[in-house]
Amino acid sequence: MQNSRSSDKIYTVTFLCKGLIYLIVRLIIMIDIERRMFMGGLVLEGGSFRCIFSAGVMDALLENNIIYDYIIGVSAGISNATSYISKQPRRNLDVIKEYRSDPRYISRRNLISTGSMVGIDFIFDEIPNKLNKFNWQEYYNFKGEIKVGVTDMRTGESVYKDGKQLDKTCSLLRASCAVPLFFPPVDIEDRLYLDGGIADAIPIKQALKDGNDKLLVVLTQPEGYRKSKNKLTKAGAYFYKEKYPELYRVMLNRNAMYNKTIKFIEEFKRKYPENIIVLQPEYKINSMESDIGILENVYNHGYNMAKEKLDKIYKFLSI
Repeated sequence: MQNSRSSDKIYTVTFLCKGLIYLIVRLIIMIDIERRMFMGGLVLEGGSFRCIFSAGVMDALLENNIIYDYIIGVSAGISNATSYISKQPRRNLDVIKEYRSDPRYISRRNLISTGSMVGIDFIFDEIPNKLNKFNWQEYYNFKGEIKVGVTDMRTGESVYKDGKQLDKTCSLLRASCAVPLFFPPVDIEDRLYLDGGIADAIPIKQALKDGNDKLLVVLTQPEGYRKSKNKLTKAGAYFYKEKYPELYRVMLNRNAMYNKTIKFIEEFKRKYPENIIVLQPEYKINSMESDIGILENVYNHGYNMAKEKLDKIYKFLSI
């Protein structure tokens, strides 16, 4: 009888120990998932308000603890990515819903104070530092690599700035978003820069050059889109022709360079389907869309598309 009781005690202790070990292991796994940054690159196209689609995609990733350790993009694409890096889901959507119709955000009256229809200081200083506060500490704690694409006005070439050096007035983002004729050039360390999308609209080649062999590419134009020359692009190019001839040349060829990059992505996807996932809207989006309802629908479109692809993304990242 005594041996039987002793055996029961040993069994109970063993059972409890196994249960405790299981709980500890589960806790470790959960913490690991929570903290993990996944190897691979996140590549983001710009496109002004079209990038609310990308914001939806990134929020779906963020809610499922998928944080890429390498993030590269241009213009509004990389600007929206800052809230992904700072782990503030829905922040981009909240800002759009609250301020898209605010004349301080974009209006003709801003031309007088900023030389741009866009309220540059309002967007890149007042909103993140006062109105819808950006989590700077979380952003600076990011352990991965952030690259902000800008275009050097003198050379017309792409320059990829270290996004971890972003100051609290967002100079790098101002430069990356500085659309010709709409924004003034941005001076960083005695060099003038414009919109990163001019010289490299979808920086996939830079991501590959930096050693990323698995890429999630988020585009803001639907499949089959090809860029054509337009009057505004030509006007912008001629505005810079005399003083910045290299920039002029690049701006005139911008549509051809964009279409070449799209072709590269399509061929890469065909040859190496295990190394790339491309997410893009199923319909065309107005880059200057002002209807809040439409913009929220576009956000949800990106969010739902990413949610539907989560299993593929997890498998893709070998989780």
